[in-house]
Amino acid sequence: MSESPIDKLRRFIDKSDAIVVFTGAGISTESGISDYRSQGGVWERFQPVTIQEFIADPGKRKLYWQRKLALYEQNKDAGPNPGHLAVVELERRGKLLGLITQNIDGLHQQAGTAPEKILEIHGTNQEVICLSCQEIWPWQHAYERLLKGEEAPDCEKCGGLLKPNTISFGQSLNAAVLNRSFALAEECDFMLVLGSSLVVEPAASIPRVAKQGNGGAWLAIITQSATPLDGLADLKIAASIGETLSAALAVPS
Repeated sequence: MSESPIDKLRRFIDKSDAIVVFTGAGISTESGISDYRSQGGVWERFQPVTIQEFIADPGKRKLYWQRKLALYEQNKDAGPNPGHLAVVELERRGKLLGLITQNIDGLHQQAGTAPEKILEIHGTNQEVICLSCQEIWPWQHAYERLLKGEEAPDCEKCGGLLKPNTISFGQSLNAAVLNRSFALAEECDFMLVLGSSLVVEPAASIPRVAKQGNGGAWLAIITQSATPLDGLADLKIAASIGETLSAALAVPS
């Protein structure tokens, strides 16, 4: 009898000792958070503001903060789902080498994954940073000021521009985070992609490095949509991330 996709995923997990999980927006849509690229997603509703526009144009900066506040209010009650909790379970079993995420929502930390295991390649919405002096505050610092009517909060330390500590269009990725992500890809024996379309480079190349690198790690992709790496993967499952992982790990979904 042929091996089912769930059984194959379970076998990969059981036989792996150094799993790297790579997550995209699809894992958070199962918590009710809109993704960016699909129909009805964030970029269909909001034209992105580039980092250059944010810095140079006060009007664009105010628009950016209006949208950021609206999205925060929309998503602030979202919590981790069984997909996030399954990653925690992998860590509990001593199998998680690292977690690379394209998401900025902080749900992996909220679920209980150890912060030192997490690499946020697109930054985080949980902090704001001064673009001048690099001082960092919790998101709540800016949120409270926005609620009081400030349209584009500035740095209370140096007067520079405050911005959520995320990567905007036109802004370079953090080189140290990206380099560490590629290093993990080369170290892992199983790369598990959850909810990423794998179209945003250079991050989308990380799973390819895992598969084609020194060790030739297993590559499994669980996402509803097609990805450019489906043909390279040892396993592709187009189904719910939470339900699939819960079944493979034999934990409640």
